[in-house]
Order: sequence, then structure tokens, then C-alpha cells
Amino acid sequence: MGHLSTDNDALIKRVRRLIGQLQAIERALAGGDDCTTTLHLAAAARGAMGGLIEELIESHLKAHVSAPGLSAQERDEGAQALIAAIRRYAK
Repeated sequence: MGHLSTDNDALIKRVRRLIGQLQAIERALAGGDDCTTTLHLAAAARGAMGGLIEELIESHLKAHVSAPGLSAQERDEGAQALIAAIRRYAK
């Protein structure tokens, strides 16, 4: 189940933006920025991470659960993997 997306370049760009957001939080903490600014940066990073996770879940669902031509066993395996990932994400 190594398939993630047909557009991995877009996902990589999202990850790089997220890295930039995390670095901004680090700079804010190191620089003693006010807590409101730091909270806004953290909330934006959290939203970006949530968006990335949603994209990955959607990609997995389309490729490993609902794609035409999958066997019942492949669909079950894809669904079980997705359920496990969602349980970890929900914690």
C-alpha cells in the first residue's frame, strides 16, 4: 500500500509550508514574541497539519478502498489500514 497520491509534488509542497510554519513558531518562542502571536502561529500550523491529514486520508480512500477493480480482500485491507490511521489521528 505504498500509493499515496497521484500528485505527490503538491503534498511535498504542503509539508514544506508546514515546516515553515513550525519554524515560525520556534522563532516566536525563541524571540519571546507575545503569546497571542504564538498561539495564532500554532493554530495555523495545526490547521495545515489537519488539511494534510485529510488529503492523505482521501487519497488512501480513493486508491485502496473505493477504486474500481480492487478485490474484496484489497478493499478490506485498505479499510482496516484507514480505520487504524483514523484511530491514531483521533487521539
